[in-house]
This record gives sequence, C-alpha cells and structure tokens, in this order.
Amino acid sequence: MKLRSFREGSPLRFRNRRIKIQVEDGRFQIIGMNAWYSYWRDPYHLVLTVPWQGFVGLIFAIYLSINVLFALLYLFGGDCVANATPGSFWEYFFFSVQTFASIGYGAMYPKTFYANSIVTLEAMAGLLAIAILTGLTFARFSRPTARVAFSQVATIAAHEGLPTLSFRAANQRRNQILEAQMRVYLLRDEITSEGHYIRRIHDLSLVRSQTPGFALSWLVMHPIDETSPLYGMTPELLVETNCLIQVMLSGIDETVAQVLHDRHTYVPQEILWNHRFIDLVYKTPEGHRFIDYKNFHDTEPISPTLV
Repeated sequence: MKLRSFREGSPLRFRNRRIKIQVEDGRFQIIGMNAWYSYWRDPYHLVLTVPWQGFVGLIFAIYLSINVLFALLYLFGGDCVANATPGSFWEYFFFSVQTFASIGYGAMYPKTFYANSIVTLEAMAGLLAIAILTGLTFARFSRPTARVAFSQVATIAAHEGLPTLSFRAANQRRNQILEAQMRVYLLRDEITSEGHYIRRIHDLSLVRSQTPGFALSWLVMHPIDETSPLYGMTPELLVETNCLIQVMLSGIDETVAQVLHDRHTYVPQEILWNHRFIDLVYKTPEGHRFIDYKNFHDTEPISPTLV
C-alpha cells in the first residue's frame, strides 16, 4: 500500500498566507492578533470578542433581518393574516414580531394553511434564537477576567548574594486568587550550531512560583546563577538578541470559582539594572501593618556590587 506524503495530501488552509510581525518598542507585534474583526469565519469567537456595542448592534441587525424575511413570506401569501391589510408590509412585519417573540395579541392571526405553516416555522426559529441569544449573552458575562497589576518595570539587583530579576504583581480585587501560579519565560533570538536562526523560549525558575492565596502583592524573583539563561547577559545583549520576558499568571478566582489567566511582558528597555523596588509594607507604632500602593511602580538605585 502506497503512503501519501504530506505534500500529496490536502493542503493546509490559512486565512492569511502571510502574517506580518513587526518590532515596536522591543515588542513583537503580530498584525491583527486578537482583533475581533479577524474572526468572520468563526462566528462564535466573533460574538465573544466583538465589543458590547457591536454585539448589541449585530443582534439587532439579525433580529430585523429575520422579521423582514418572514414579513416578505407573509406578503407573498396574499390575504393570509386576519385583520391585516392585504399588501401592507408593515402590518405583516409587526405580525412577524409578535409571532417571533411569542407575544400573540390576538388582533391578527393566520387564517390559511400557508400562513399557519409560516407561523410554525417562525415559532421554531424564535425558540431557537432565544436559546442561542441567552447562551451567547451568558458566555460573555461568565468569562472570568483578572484584574492584576504588574509593575511597569522589572529590576536586576543583588539579593542573597546573587543578581536577581524581580518584578511586582498585585491583585486589584478585594478577593483571593487561589492556587495562583506564576510562570516566567525568556524569549530571545539565537543561532543554532548549524547556523540557523531560531526564536528560543527558556523557562526562568523562580524563588516562589506559586502561592495558596494571592490577595495583595507578590514580588516575583528569579536568581541569575550559572543555570539561568540570563547568566552573563548585559543590557546591550538583551537588546541585540531581542529578549522578551513573558509573564503568565493563572489561578482560581474564589468569587466565581473559575480559572483565570493574565499575562505581561517586559522588554529590555523596561528592565532597570542596579535598581530595587521601594518597599510597600509599613508598620504602625501600634504594631499593625499596612500596604501603600503609591510606590508600587517606583524603584531606587543601589550600588552595583554584583550586577
């Protein structure tokens, strides 16, 4: 039996054969990425990502189109609706609105087999449309969203005798993100031993990558030792190799008991060397503690001893 090669099989079909990637402020920007208007061939994803005003407008347009269609069908049947003026599009249109929404005032009603058949189809379409609209609206409202703030910059400074990459995260809701996990990756351009260009992803190990409850702030730290992909890197090398620090946060929102995700990126221009974050935790004379987020993004320079 002859096996077909990949080239002999069905060709892969992409919406766009060429995707433009541009570098802006050190970030790789994929043109059209996550743009709602790029999902025309995926209607379900489209209605979930389109802005609310677009969602309402789309539903209204579909609603009008359906009623116009059934009004034309009633109009085609002649004098088939009691108490409606024959040939009046608007009376047939509003009869369609009443039928589609199962209102049924009783002033107008079908009086022929043809009209009763159209009413049957419209009643079924109305039930299906209400079910779909309810499901889509619930899907939009029920999507979990994370309100997590990340510090505008990351720092590299000495900590416990090692240069350490650090950045901050804070939960902006007054609740807990349970079993919160933080994953940090380094993306950079590399040349393989064969001389080929590759965009490689490295895992960055953290001092603490997860916490049972994320309620206030989190100082994320990656020690730059001999095993770290950042070992031996300089600010110039970070820029030259198009380095990017990708941060991924996931956890369970205790309020809605759903998994939520958030992400953030740092480019070389946002990494401050020989700086450290200003402390957020303060003690009162009575021994209590409080957190002041006023200095959440602020750093201060330190002596470059190890970095």
